[in-house]
Amino acid sequence: MSAPSLRAAWVALAGLSAVFLFEMLDNSILNVALPTIGRELHASTVDLQWVTGAYAVVFGGLMLVFGAIADRYGRRRVMLVGLALLAVTSLATAFVSTAGQLIAVRALMGVAAAMTTPGSAALAFRLFDDDGLRVRAMTFISTIGLVGLAVGPTTGGLVLAIAPWQVLLLVNVPVAVLAMVCIRFGIDADDPAGLHRDPIDGLGAALGTTTIVLALIAPTMFLNEGAGTWLPWAVTVAAVAAAIAFVARERSARFPLLDLKLVARPLVSSGLAYKAAAGLAIAGLGYLVTLQLQLDWGWSPARAAIGLLPQVVVLIAGGAFVNPFVQRVGLDRAAWLSAAAIVSGLAVYGLLSRFGYVWVALALILVAAGMRVVGAVAVVNVLRGLPGNRTTIGAALVDTSSEVTSGAGIAVTGTILAAMFTGTITSPNWTAHQSAQFEQAVTVAGLALTAMAAALVGWALLRSRTAPVAEPAYASASSRD
Repeated sequence: MSAPSLRAAWVALAGLSAVFLFEMLDNSILNVALPTIGRELHASTVDLQWVTGAYAVVFGGLMLVFGAIADRYGRRRVMLVGLALLAVTSLATAFVSTAGQLIAVRALMGVAAAMTTPGSAALAFRLFDDDGLRVRAMTFISTIGLVGLAVGPTTGGLVLAIAPWQVLLLVNVPVAVLAMVCIRFGIDADDPAGLHRDPIDGLGAALGTTTIVLALIAPTMFLNEGAGTWLPWAVTVAAVAAAIAFVARERSARFPLLDLKLVARPLVSSGLAYKAAAGLAIAGLGYLVTLQLQLDWGWSPARAAIGLLPQVVVLIAGGAFVNPFVQRVGLDRAAWLSAAAIVSGLAVYGLLSRFGYVWVALALILVAAGMRVVGAVAVVNVLRGLPGNRTTIGAALVDTSSEVTSGAGIAVTGTILAAMFTGTITSPNWTAHQSAQFEQAVTVAGLALTAMAAALVGWALLRSRTAPVAEPAYASASSRD
């Protein structure tokens, strides 16, 4: 039974918001503690990289698999199991004594995130029949998560002043318990008629997971090893080969993990492309701006954090404007207008950032404003373009597209910087020649991101124009492709 308003579904929304808060807070609150963790656990630089990397890679790699499992065996059931796993693994942090143990705990947290995050969007979508309420629900949930992302580093720093670093992960326990209680009592068990019983495509799951994991590892290797070494390129080639094998498998399998005919639907493919453009922009721009403010302009970390505030403010406060904007222009127009703002922000940064902070701030504002709308609208468009018994894997696709292109954004910018900048980029006291090289690299990287995002948005706009005027939000089991 659908809820008539957000207030009527407040218990469920509280639980789903707690899930998204965990996802956004988990890495941001831990990053500030990495030096402390390194000292106490005698961790190497590679160990510290995998403390955060293990979570991200496992999370991104398993989302499609658990999305498919949830659509078969119950979204709420998989969500509750994932939250229980999160609580247990977070408690295990108290007993960690080596870097390897912490990496294992973080990998299990990635499994929990893969089980819960796509389900939060799918369950929120299914709470309502009205698309306006769906957008408002997605906006509310994402706002809670973005608040966690914004306050995470500050909160982590304050906690470290009075408590051990383990507390930063133990905070997941009450968050998981709150979410479990709210979801258990605020969301009905899945109706069997809304699930499907196709067998799990094991080979497809393995190929899909391999593709995503390699795609997420490759950007890190480009940054660490450099574009002039063979290993990053070998991983990239392996990712492409795995992707080709995955597509071939899904096209031939009787019961594919991911029905490619569903992905090809105009609302679905366009929504995924819009979300991919947003992920590319936010990661690539964030990486470039951070380096520019601190390394090129010589700002302190504290001043650089203040310099990023325009983006934080728009991401958090912009939620109040998403629903009125969507009501005014409609879902489809809101999607391409907000995506156009993202492309415009990247273009402003690439062309004008060398002329002063005001242009950097404008770029951050445009990209954040566009992302704020795309974050809610793209998910709704994807899910309303799918049959009702495929909504969780649809939500997983949205998150996966953003994760992969975020990695691609950092890989592209990092590779361009490495190719155009001579010397060690983190060394103090750059020469005038190095500063000029960096400015040129920022321009090239910014325009490269602009072109890539514009290509995704242009393709999405063409796809959305071929969508039916009224594509049904749900389809019966008998109408599945």
